[in-house]
Amino acid sequence: MDMSMGGSGTASDSGTSGPLSPDGVNFSDPDQASAFLSALLHDDELKVIGNAYARYFWYGIAVVVAIAAIFHWARILTLQMRLRAAARREEAPARPKGIMAKFFATVTAIAREVTYFDITPYRLPSKLRWFRIPPAGTMALLLSYLTFVLALEFTNNSVPGAQFWQARGVRAGWLAVAQMPLIILLVGRNNLFTLTTGVSFQSKAWTTYGLMKLEWSTDTCPPTGIAAFAFLLWMNLSTLAPFRFWSYEFFVWQHLITFFGFIVAVMFHLPSTALWSRIYIYIPIALYIVDRLLRWAWLAFSNKRRCRATMTKLNGDATKIVLRDTALKRWRPGSWVHLSLPGLGGFGWAQTHPATILSTPTSHGGDLVFILKGHKGFTKRIMESANDSTEALLPPTDPERAQTRAQTKVYRAVLNGPYGGHHQDFAAFDSVCLIAGSTGITFTLAVLQDLAERAANGGRKLPLRRVRFVWCVKEHDRAKWISNELTAAVAKLEQADIDVAIMIRATCDESLTEQNAEPMVCGCACDKSQGPCCCAAPPDEEDGDEKAGTEKPVSSSAEARSTAVVVAEKDPSLAASTRPILSSQNEVRLKRSWLPCADFCSGRPMLREILIELLEDADGESAVGVCGPVSMGAEVRRHVVRLSDERAIHKGTGAQGCYLHVESFS
Repeated sequence: MDMSMGGSGTASDSGTSGPLSPDGVNFSDPDQASAFLSALLHDDELKVIGNAYARYFWYGIAVVVAIAAIFHWARILTLQMRLRAAARREEAPARPKGIMAKFFATVTAIAREVTYFDITPYRLPSKLRWFRIPPAGTMALLLSYLTFVLALEFTNNSVPGAQFWQARGVRAGWLAVAQMPLIILLVGRNNLFTLTTGVSFQSKAWTTYGLMKLEWSTDTCPPTGIAAFAFLLWMNLSTLAPFRFWSYEFFVWQHLITFFGFIVAVMFHLPSTALWSRIYIYIPIALYIVDRLLRWAWLAFSNKRRCRATMTKLNGDATKIVLRDTALKRWRPGSWVHLSLPGLGGFGWAQTHPATILSTPTSHGGDLVFILKGHKGFTKRIMESANDSTEALLPPTDPERAQTRAQTKVYRAVLNGPYGGHHQDFAAFDSVCLIAGSTGITFTLAVLQDLAERAANGGRKLPLRRVRFVWCVKEHDRAKWISNELTAAVAKLEQADIDVAIMIRATCDESLTEQNAEPMVCGCACDKSQGPCCCAAPPDEEDGDEKAGTEKPVSSSAEARSTAVVVAEKDPSLAASTRPILSSQNEVRLKRSWLPCADFCSGRPMLREILIELLEDADGESAVGVCGPVSMGAEVRRHVVRLSDERAIHKGTGAQGCYLHVESFS
């Protein structure tokens, strides 16, 4: 590198070329120190190389996106072919046929076994239930991304001499700023990925001779870089679960403000000698503005009508919200919206909360239905402002509705969405199992209603043959939240000759809790190492049949039928179920008059047995949908992976594949 230094004792004479070296430089001489620093920061060639590697980064991203798109559209084509095959009444439409289809199914099964596995602990203390270890697929993706960025950073980047670390710093800066458009693109699609690149900073021994002070006093790069890094570090730390749970609304607002601060700091950090590097900032700014404009346009369209929200309290500190007269007419099952209720007072006009749509476009006459659990902040105010009577949920045309119209509280609602619902089409599978915990029922019930409506009203036969629906709640009575929806969905599925089984599992129902001090064996899957579980225990044989509504373990079909008759005669609202599906033979299964299509059991579900029954009887690919606590999703992931490995899916045994979609809340 050519370098001209003033004064004597320079690293090299004027006109000579070679690696920059501090040898012979008198750093006590301000002129020599300044000249050496100028030569050290001379990075014209380094900027060209860094810009090239920034382009290589985007070449790699384009290749990965292209490969993912090919597999995605191939999968969509496969599902569409299944639906068409079912419409033509072909046998086993969900089973792959042909060499290419079987090869694709084998590759998919292997990829699922690798990526589905989750090592998040099943049971954690209540204060640590937010803790989660990403699934193996997410970990592999992040590690691959990090490896790719590090390879771009260190490949052919060993500049000899004093500019060794300068070269690495310049290229790291280019790679860092090149990722900005990618982050904005991901945010614009509502995919919250945190992509963090860490490049260690090391200093050379000669920085102790006063160059550090000179650099900070003459160059804006260090302080602005540290400011940008501080913003970036805080954004990543504040996305951790404990901070989000502390105050979700505050988290959203501070995250947006911090991001804008990060953009400003990066703009100041980029050197004026490389203005073309700011293109990687202008592009994400433009993308963000376009995304905001599109969202505002859609927000205006979605709220062009005055949307009215009726809220009703439910048992279990939950609130059912019904939105009528909305402009939204189409959304996918499992979609969610940002819901705002300006009439709640306080900062209600500026607060939004994500809520999954329980209804489908045709299930409730076009109304949007939500169920929110009251915690604190926005959801707590919703619960406190809700109507006490369930008559508020009746449609406006209902005669009973007119009698209570004056007493019903109605709020103005603002919607932003819908978003999500990008899972695969559950109707294209042979067998489907939907598992929910608490208010995760909003996702699985939306999928169930969609399957029922398409099976009954679609005019085309579906590949779907069996549906298993499991809901875990603390008390059985909470099933009244959705009793009408479940009853209607089951009737439609049975009308279409689809085998359907509904199981409601109560994990802590006081009406069924064993009061004895010693834990009882009741067929549940509870961990009794901590003490008695909140599950139903078999009654004493002496007076078990003397009480109306007695719950008895069902060990055989004949005994079940006999028990059902006796119990039903004494209490029509409670009867033992004769169907062992989704439960073990030795546990109590009950029937409720207000939801006769479902079996009621106590204790946590035996997920492995449920999945075994689903997969062994499948005549094609199965699908499992889960929405609930993090631990539930992790447990299902592990069972699916282990069963896939044990059964050697698509590896010559004839066992069919299993698709898994997990959505979790905290």
